[in-house]
Amino acid sequence: MTKITIAKGDGIGPEIMDATLEIILAAGAKIETEEIEVGEKVYLSGNTSGIAPKAWDIIRKNKIILKAPITTPQGGGYKSLNVTTRKFLGLYSNVRPCMSLHPFVSTKHPVMDLVIIRENEEDLYAGIEHQQTDEVVQCLKLISRPGCEKIVRYAFEYARQQNRKKVTCFTKDNIMKQTDGLFHQVFDEIAKEYPEIENEHWIIDIGAAKMADTPEAFDVIVMPNLYGDVLSDVAAQITGSVGLAGSANIGEECAMFEAIHGSAPRRAGQNIANPSGLLQGSIMMLNHIGQTAIAENVQNAWLKTLEDGIHTYDIFKEGISKQKVGTKEFAKAVIANLGNKPTLLKAVSYANSSHLNLPKYKRKPSANKDLVGVDVFVHWSGTNPDELANKIKRIESESLHLNMITNRGIKVWPNGFKETFCTDHWRCRFKPVEGVEISKKAIIRLLENALNENIDTIKTENLYSFDGKPAYSLGQGQ
Repeated sequence: MTKITIAKGDGIGPEIMDATLEIILAAGAKIETEEIEVGEKVYLSGNTSGIAPKAWDIIRKNKIILKAPITTPQGGGYKSLNVTTRKFLGLYSNVRPCMSLHPFVSTKHPVMDLVIIRENEEDLYAGIEHQQTDEVVQCLKLISRPGCEKIVRYAFEYARQQNRKKVTCFTKDNIMKQTDGLFHQVFDEIAKEYPEIENEHWIIDIGAAKMADTPEAFDVIVMPNLYGDVLSDVAAQITGSVGLAGSANIGEECAMFEAIHGSAPRRAGQNIANPSGLLQGSIMMLNHIGQTAIAENVQNAWLKTLEDGIHTYDIFKEGISKQKVGTKEFAKAVIANLGNKPTLLKAVSYANSSHLNLPKYKRKPSANKDLVGVDVFVHWSGTNPDELANKIKRIESESLHLNMITNRGIKVWPNGFKETFCTDHWRCRFKPVEGVEISKKAIIRLLENALNENIDTIKTENLYSFDGKPAYSLGQGQ
């Protein structure tokens, strides 16, 4: 018996949770539930995170949570509970299977069967943003080696467990050579440990186009957080409906399972909502806790129900569907099909699923790290880069000289183009005089000089080399 936490959520959440639990318990799921309240009521009580401290204690004690959709009130500084939960509990892997149910659910891609594995904790979702000048705000994109290694290894282990043949990596490392470049590099390193699994890399833009056009070309796709967030919804929708997709959020200690759709408050309390998304999440949960035979029985019964044409309103289609049913009636139909398998749709078998081998991250030996310059960001409302360069040159020291100025990443000095549009946010790169080693004290003196010259410095970024290799981007056009 496994004790799990359940959260019935908002809108249609309570209805689809009740239907889901009814189905898996009828199938013999060996679970005991402990309910917590999260979502709109908690938000509106004055808790901006949408979850009370006692609820955290219950989740951390039980380790497994099955969560229905919630409503996050608009405005008021309310934080996304999903993002908060994933980060606090270290749920680094988001797993979203996207499978066509043709011809019973309309889709243009009848043989689609792929899984998107999305990094869940970092990237632009670190949520570190600042306004720096009147015209420019920034969002920090943070990619770590541990984050890359954990998610890429999970993707290959998942492929091995599920007998899938290929893992594809999507990044934009032709532009973001440091951040996405690290993700791609780690993918290539780990792929070598799985020679039996084909691997490939696509640039995200053409990869996304290919996935939307020819999804059958992919099997497992692994990618950083933002790309995965966008493309997992695209993939779910082109299978036929976002409303049918479940999601697993996996960490080293805890795991959360859910539907990927929202709380649909306009459909609440009408017994019309489709519980399939949350049911798919619960099937992933049963597999995760080792109750694979029960998960297999429920999945095949669900497929058989769809094949029988017993559909809720959202996927009901004249000529294909045979009976339009409500939430409760759909659950009863799935229960009636327990022990049955589909004949046209592909029946599933989880009997030979191996255990995922997910070792804890081991930190690599530190590289030789050398300070080789500094970028000083300046708020200046002028428009002529040459004029700014003359001002900035006045703060040079004996060891640090102005090397380049960029605006929004584009080199505008020296030898910039007059056609380049410039904002009030300038990056001034200082490099050492040849043969001179610099220290952080030299950077401090540089900033003191800027203060004396009334130059508005807004941030600095130290430039390093690691094991002799530059670890920073060039200016565009440099």
